Amino acid sequence: MPRNALVLAEGREKSVKRRHPWIFAGAVHHIKGKPKAGDTVEIYSHDGVWLARAAYSPASQIRARVWTFDEKEKVDAAFFARRITAADERRQGMVEREGISGYRVVAAESDGLPGITIDRYDNVLVCQLLSIGADQWRQAIVDALTARFPGCVIHERSDVEVRRKEELQPLVQTLAGTLPEKVAITENGIKLWVDLIQGHKTGYYLDQRDNRAAVLPYVAGKEVLNCFSYTGGFGTYALKGGAKHVTQVDVSESALALAADNLTLNDLEASQCDFVKEDVFALLRRYAEEGRQFDVIVLDPPKFVDSKANLKSACRGYKDINLHAMKLLRPGGILLTFSCSGLMEQSLFQKLVADAALDAGRDAQILRFLSQAADHPVNIHYPEGLYLKGLVLQMD
Repeated sequence: MPRNALVLAEGREKSVKRRHPWIFAGAVHHIKGKPKAGDTVEIYSHDGVWLARAAYSPASQIRARVWTFDEKEKVDAAFFARRITAADERRQGMVEREGISGYRVVAAESDGLPGITIDRYDNVLVCQLLSIGADQWRQAIVDALTARFPGCVIHERSDVEVRRKEELQPLVQTLAGTLPEKVAITENGIKLWVDLIQGHKTGYYLDQRDNRAAVLPYVAGKEVLNCFSYTGGFGTYALKGGAKHVTQVDVSESALALAADNLTLNDLEASQCDFVKEDVFALLRRYAEEGRQFDVIVLDPPKFVDSKANLKSACRGYKDINLHAMKLLRPGGILLTFSCSGLMEQSLFQKLVADAALDAGRDAQILRFLSQAADHPVNIHYPEGLYLKGLVLQMD
């Protein structure tokens, strides 16, 4: 047995044999050697059978994240070059078919690179390295990206609190080239500005690309309310689809400013759009008091569930916004409602929306089930990769 290894307790090797990439602290019987945080360690069953090769994380409840289940595969710079290239190649058919210039290049565990997220926005690559193992291989990742995407700017947005669980500090830095403040991407024939400095996540919600297009059949000649609008993607699509009027709502003034810029970018009429800087929960109640009504409402809130401990409060939040949105919809109106919380299961989300309809005194039909775009794949052995769920409802 090699110097640095984790030996699992009896019966705790089942998930690894099923190729799940996480090994929790409670599954580890003992540690051989003295591996440091981020080191590559061998994973063995209690009876000495080799199972995987993983990144060691002594500070996290996820004690190791698997790099490979192939005993012959080394974890070195060439490994990261192969994985990144393979991930990008899998997406090229989609990129060419859809004519997009913004997409997720690497989706962490779902692409066999735990803790590593890489998004492309035109000629800018934005990375998030969220685990100690990923952090240790930063230079190899940069070298692989430079070879695969020559001339692209490489920027790191590891400014995420989850890094603290690995005893890492949030970090932002440009690793190659000169970073612009913003860049425009194209998707579904629509142009959108991406804020590379202050933008959410790596800059934009690429996972909602297909769902932004899903609004198009319902908006021609309609009044649309886009809640938690961020930089106005759904609203921009709605206006492009012939909406009579769109109201964009967000608490961020800078996001709303970029939403206004998106109208100019797409030659859309600014007079057909209002930008409201207000809390969505309060605004929905105020609109109800004023008797406001809409034909289409989009609810795309931020993640309400950070841990199982706050799942109950998150459920109240999801129910609340759906209930009050339903009250504002005209008969036959359309609600597109989403949850990006991985801990919120599809069945629970659907139940919460049904409870909201019941309390609102409305009936509804589900027209479509929505999920994340194809560049955010779900590895068959890693169901946690499926996090975004949405419903298209038609109200009575």
